[in-house]
Amino acid sequence: MTAADPLRQARIDLAAALRWAERHGFSEAICNHFSFMVPGTTDRFLINRQGLHWRETTASSLLLVDNDGKLIEGDAPPEPTAFYIHWRLHRAAPQARCILHTHMPYATALTMLEEPELLPALQTSLMFHEQIAYDPDYNGLAFDEAEGDRMAAKLGNRSVLFLANHGVIVTGSTVHEAYDKLYYLERACMTTVLALSTGKKLKLVRPEVRARTAEQMRGAIGHTQQTAHFEALKRILDKEAADYRH
Repeated sequence: MTAADPLRQARIDLAAALRWAERHGFSEAICNHFSFMVPGTTDRFLINRQGLHWRETTASSLLLVDNDGKLIEGDAPPEPTAFYIHWRLHRAAPQARCILHTHMPYATALTMLEEPELLPALQTSLMFHEQIAYDPDYNGLAFDEAEGDRMAAKLGNRSVLFLANHGVIVTGSTVHEAYDKLYYLERACMTTVLALSTGKKLKLVRPEVRARTAEQMRGAIGHTQQTAHFEALKRILDKEAADYRH
């Protein structure tokens, strides 16, 4: 992120995340939203515009809105459910500077189960050790602050929220961090669904190994990997679809 224009860099990063989410199969038509608090602020955030396919989203098409949902920059107010979910989470959870909400297939498949927990049966799943909160109550569309606040309370101080019968919310302090988590969460859920489909019992990692491995993954090496991963994704876009920066 450049010191000269952090808003511009934030737009580029969030647009890149949306483009890659579509490429990775995480998107659903023109639904779902990604948001990012403008660096250095606590009262305004970027969010993708309703009606645009993620494949056509660009940095300049992202909306900039304030904490009342009023448009600061852009051509249309944010979609109501997106505002109520994203702003209330940004407001309540300091760790949620970036919020990625998707109905990506494998993670969403787990939210449809009576017992949706991502079990510690795979190294990748250990990245999310004690980082996932579960909301067991589906209440319909989020058309008011109360529903957004309820979701925020369920998230608490964790970074991922599984929404029963709905989808997932992944948060991070930066777009780089949040997207890396989103990617690996879907990979962990995909492998879990495949393993469960065999009908055989899962072999769980020992508790003491779970915690130690999670700590290793979240250390300095993990942060470096998150940044390197997302920067690599942007380099690929720069070669194949550089219009995301426009």
